[in-house]
Amino acid sequence: MTSQTETKQKASPSSTGGRKSKIWEYIALSTVPLVLVLGNSMLVPILPTLSKELGISKFQSSLVISLFSFSAAIIIPIAGYLSDRFSRKAVMIPALIVYGGAGILAGLGAVWDSYGILIGARAVQGIGAAGTAPIAMALVGDLFKDGEESQALGLIEASNGAGKVVSPILGALLAIIVWYAAFFAFPVFCLLSLLAVIFLLKEPKREEQPKPLKQYLKSIRSIFAKQGRWLISSFFGGSLALFILFGVLFFLSNILEEPPYSIIGVRKGLILAIPLLGMVLTAYLTGTIIKKNGVLIRWLMNIGLAMMVVSLALAIWFNSNLYVFIGLLTVSSIGTGLLLPCLNTMITGAVEKAERGMITSLYSSLRFFGVALGPPLFGWLMGMSHQLVFITVSSLSFIALGLVFFMVKPGKQVQ
Repeated sequence: MTSQTETKQKASPSSTGGRKSKIWEYIALSTVPLVLVLGNSMLVPILPTLSKELGISKFQSSLVISLFSFSAAIIIPIAGYLSDRFSRKAVMIPALIVYGGAGILAGLGAVWDSYGILIGARAVQGIGAAGTAPIAMALVGDLFKDGEESQALGLIEASNGAGKVVSPILGALLAIIVWYAAFFAFPVFCLLSLLAVIFLLKEPKREEQPKPLKQYLKSIRSIFAKQGRWLISSFFGGSLALFILFGVLFFLSNILEEPPYSIIGVRKGLILAIPLLGMVLTAYLTGTIIKKNGVLIRWLMNIGLAMMVVSLALAIWFNSNLYVFIGLLTVSSIGTGLLLPCLNTMITGAVEKAERGMITSLYSSLRFFGVALGPPLFGWLMGMSHQLVFITVSSLSFIALGLVFFMVKPGKQVQ
C-alpha cells in the first residue's frame, strides 16, 4: 500500500503543477521546430532579391535553401545516435549555438556580397539544424505517453507549420529595412529557443546504460528487418510531402513577382502564408484528435494523400488563375497537415527509447532531403513547363498514396 501511494505521488505531485509543467514543456519543445523553419522559410521571399543583389542565377539562389537542408540531412543520423548515446539536451544545446552563430556569419556574407561565405555559412547552419527538431521529436517520445504524446507531436508539427506561415511574412517585413535583415534576425529567435531548452525542459534520467555501437546498429537493423516495409513507406510519404511543400513555395514566390501579378514585399508574404495556414491548423487539430487510434490514423493518412493527389493533378490545368491555384495549393497543404502528425506518431512510437533518436533522425533526414530537393527541382521543371511541375508531383503523390495504403496498416491502437 505504501509503495502504491508513493508511486501515485511520484506520478502526480499535483494535478495543477503537472499541467503547468507540461504547458512549459510544450512551449519549449515547440520553439525548436519553429526556429528550424524560420532559418529556412524566412529566406524564401527574399530569394529573387538575393539573386539580383549578388548577381547569381535562380538555381544558385535556390542552393541557399537546399545546401542547408542537404548538410542537415547528412548529419542528422549522427546527431540521432549521439542523442541516444548521451542525452537529447546534450545534442540540442550545442546544435542551437552552432545554428545561431552560423546565421550571423551568413548575414555578414550577404553584407559583403560574398556568395561563397553566405553559402558556406548556410552549410554550417545545416549541421547545427541536424541536432534541433529531429532530436526534439525523440524527446517527445521520452517525456510523454499515449494521447499526450500524439498531442505533443501534433503541436510540434503545428509549430513547424506556424513557422512556415509566419516566416514568409516576417521575411518580407524585415526586407523592408534591408534585404539581408532576415539573416541577422534569425539568431535572436535561436537564442530564445536555446534559453527555453536549457531552463524549461527536464529530460528524464536514463535507467539503462547506452548500448555499444555494434549492438546499437544491430538493433537498428533488427527494427528495419521487422518493420521496414511500413517504416520506409512512411519515410517516403513524409519526405515527399515536404518536397512538394517547399517546391510549391519556391514556385509561388517566383511567379508572384513576374507579370501579370508583379506582387512583392508583404503582400507576397501574405499570399505565401495562405496554403501554410491550412496546413498548420490541420496539423494541430489532427495531433489533438488522433491520440493512439490506429484506425483513425490510417483513414486520415490516406485521405490526406488523396487530397494531395487530386489538388495537384487539377493544378496541371488550373495554374494560370491565381485564386483557383492558391485554393488548390491550400487543399494540398491541408492534406499534408492530415498526413504528417499521423506519421510522426507512428514512427516515434515504433521503437523503444534506446533507438528512438536514430529512427526519428533517419525520418527527419529524409524529410530534409525532400526540403533540399524541392526548390532546385521545381526551378528546373519550371524552366521546361509549369504543367510538367504538377504532372510530376501529382504522380509522385499517387505513388505515395499507393505505398501508404498497402504498406502502412496500423493496428487498432498504435504503440
